This record gives sequence, C-alpha cells and structure tokens, in this order.
Amino acid sequence: MATTTDTTRIEAEADVQPAARRTRRERRAGTAGRQLHGGWLTYTILIVFTIGSLYPLVWQMFASSHTTARLAEPTPPFWFGGRLFRNLEQAWTDGNMGTAMLNTLFVAGAITVSTVLFATLAGFAFAKLRFRAKNFLMLLVIGTMMVPPQLTVVPMFMAIAELEWTGRLQAVILPMMVSAFGVFFMRQYLAQALPNELVEAARVDGANSLRIVWHVVFPAARPAMAVLGMLTFVTAWNEFFWPIIALTQQNPTVQVALTNLGRGYIQDQGVIMAGAFLATMPLLIAFVLFGRQIVGGIMNGALKG
Repeated sequence: MATTTDTTRIEAEADVQPAARRTRRERRAGTAGRQLHGGWLTYTILIVFTIGSLYPLVWQMFASSHTTARLAEPTPPFWFGGRLFRNLEQAWTDGNMGTAMLNTLFVAGAITVSTVLFATLAGFAFAKLRFRAKNFLMLLVIGTMMVPPQLTVVPMFMAIAELEWTGRLQAVILPMMVSAFGVFFMRQYLAQALPNELVEAARVDGANSLRIVWHVVFPAARPAMAVLGMLTFVTAWNEFFWPIIALTQQNPTVQVALTNLGRGYIQDQGVIMAGAFLATMPLLIAFVLFGRQIVGGIMNGALKG
C-alpha cells in the first residue's frame, strides 16, 4: 500500500512540475511583453532636459524674427516678430547661403562616406586580422586623438598651399577623410559583434578578403556604420576652425558664410540668428526623416553587442 501511495505521489509531482515550469515561462513572457513605464520623477526629469535642449533652438527662431533694437531691450522677446522672412532673405543673400549649403552638403557627404568606409576597413583589420605590430599601430592611432588640432594647422596649410588648393573644397575634404575616433569605434564594435567563426567559415568557403568585407563585415557592421555616419556628418557640417582658414567667402561652407553676416561696424543680430537658423535646418530635417532608422540602428547594435 505504501509503495502504491509513493508511486502515485511521485507521478502527481511529475505532472505538477512541467505545469509549474510552463506557468513561470508564461509569466516571464508576459512580463517581457509588457512595456515598462517610468514614474512621475522620470517624466519630470525628461521634460526638464527636453526643454533645456530645445530652448536654444526656440530662442534662435524667436530672435531671427526681430530687429537688433528689439533684441537689445531689457525684456527679450518670447514670441515671433514680423521680420522673420525678411531676415531670412537678407541672410540668404548677404551670406551667399545657397552656394554655402551646396558646398557643405558635398563636403560633409564626402567626408562621411570616406570616414565610414575607411574606418570600417581599418576597424576590421585591427579587430580580426593578425599582422605585425598591430597593438602598437592601434595605440598610435589612439594617440593621434590626443594631439590638439591647432598644432596641425600650419603644416596642413603649407601642404594645401603647395598643392594650390587654397579656397577649394578638396582642401577641407582631404584632411578629414578618416578619423582616429572612427577607427577605434569600429574596431571596438567589430571585436564584439563579428564572431571569428564567421570570418573563418567564409575563408574556408573560398572567399577572399574583399568578399569577406562586402558580404560579412559590412552587414554585421551596418548599425555601427549608421551611427558613425550620423556623428561624422554632423561634425563635418558644423566644422568651423579649418574651413575658415582654408576657404574664402567666394567659395564658403555654411559656417564660413555665417562669419560674413557678423562683419561690419553694426551687427544685425536678427540677420545673424536667421543665418544660424538656415544652417541648422538641414540637420533638423535629416534627423526628423532618419531619426527612427538611426535610433533603430543604435538599438540593433546594442542587442548584437
């Protein structure tokens, strides 16, 4: 009788354990499927940071629609005035903004494409290939990030003057075709996101280095390439120090064109703000159009890492 009772109890426990495991799995799946919500403190902090981030842009829009006299008053304006389109038109004409926009788009696009391409290739080499002095060369690349850019201005200007590139766009593109940060960023990403077994399997299948890069490395590095491309484009669009030295007002980028608006004995602050607003608009439009893809690429890269 005791043996029969024990057998029945064991069978009952065996039936209960899978059911309990299924219940726990379903509970975990339900918890993972629900979206987490922050408390009032989280939303308060996010609202404060959002207002602080948007305030300079909003103030720029308000200021670009007023006169210099109105902006100089003790009480600043907190709404739009009646000179927005007039100031925008004057900034577009006086600053040669049409040519500046096209030049900046070409320069930033060329720098972005070259930086993403070369940084991905170099990052793959440093992360997955074996060659002599690899660690020393990587340290050398990182060490260049510690050199202040002001120290390289004189030799770079001497080089472009020797090449007769002064005032030409290639004088701005060539020194920025690849960045040490981009190489380090892609190296760190590919070291985690690209398994060694995948590269070895491609070599066993007979793929050469070019096919491995095109069919294996680029698909794996796509999220990081998108992030690096976004950061590089914004940096190249806002670059001021080197373009103001290498270019002229006849063939400017946006940041160089803005300096022309600030010249003169009496500066028109409304026109200057209107020019800054024109220079900011392409970045805002790009982020509105591609912000979801950029954030998705960052999250995809985080999950793969």
